[in-house]
Amino acid sequence: MGREDLKMILKTTTIWATFIPIAILNGLLREKCLVPLLGQRLALPLSGIFCSILFFLLTYSILPRLGPLKLVHYRLIGIAWLVMTVAFEFLFGRLVARKPWGELLQAYDPTTGNLWLLVLLTIAVSPWLTARLRGFTP
Repeated sequence: MGREDLKMILKTTTIWATFIPIAILNGLLREKCLVPLLGQRLALPLSGIFCSILFFLLTYSILPRLGPLKLVHYRLIGIAWLVMTVAFEFLFGRLVARKPWGELLQAYDPTTGNLWLLVLLTIAVSPWLTARLRGFTP
């Protein structure tokens, strides 16, 4: 692994790290504003949609700074972001927030109205989709 590879990993990890405060602010907005106004049943899916849109817009606006890459690299970035997000969620949830496994796994049940799976899908495809929409790849 060369110096350029390490720089790319650092850049893509830095972009991913900006997802954390966005997700936290989205959760605060949901709990403090949307739930009291709309109830949990509507607030939860709206929050998932809003978070997905924010993550895509962030990716769309920042990813061009990486420069042109091969399509496979954009796919790998999305997979890496997905893995880091799930790892962060479970590590933070268990070790810091001390949540039980059942509570952490509820986020993966769309029948509860939680659209966390949509958020994860957005994280995974946003680099590739951004590259396609911006014409970075053939």
